[in-house]
Amino acid sequence: MSRFERNQARKKRHRRVRKKIFGTPERPRLNVYRSLKNIHAQIIDDVNGHTIAQASTLNSELNGYKGKSNVEASAAVGKLVAQRAKDKGVEEVIFDRSGYQYHGRIKSLAEAARKEGLNF
Repeated sequence: MSRFERNQARKKRHRRVRKKIFGTPERPRLNVYRSLKNIHAQIIDDVNGHTIAQASTLNSELNGYKGKSNVEASAAVGKLVAQRAKDKGVEEVIFDRSGYQYHGRIKSLAEAARKEGLNF
């Protein structure tokens, strides 16, 4: 299976899941995007169409993770996005893994966000 076919299958899974997952102001959606080099996380209120908080391995606060493993860097992203969400008053979220398998970088991001105090 080529990379193109894998990504098409992931997008198909993501569309199927997004039919059911919807972020509200009380419980916004924690969306994760994974590229080959970086990982991005956003907390989104779908009702108002606003991004409440975001974090990425491209953020300047996470420059210390250059050269470290991707799993460690994604855990730092999860911790940072959870801190930013708590600063905005968000305690509970719905986790949207965007069709990715729940292991590796996605799992470490989710566990770090939970450890930092986000409930999902």
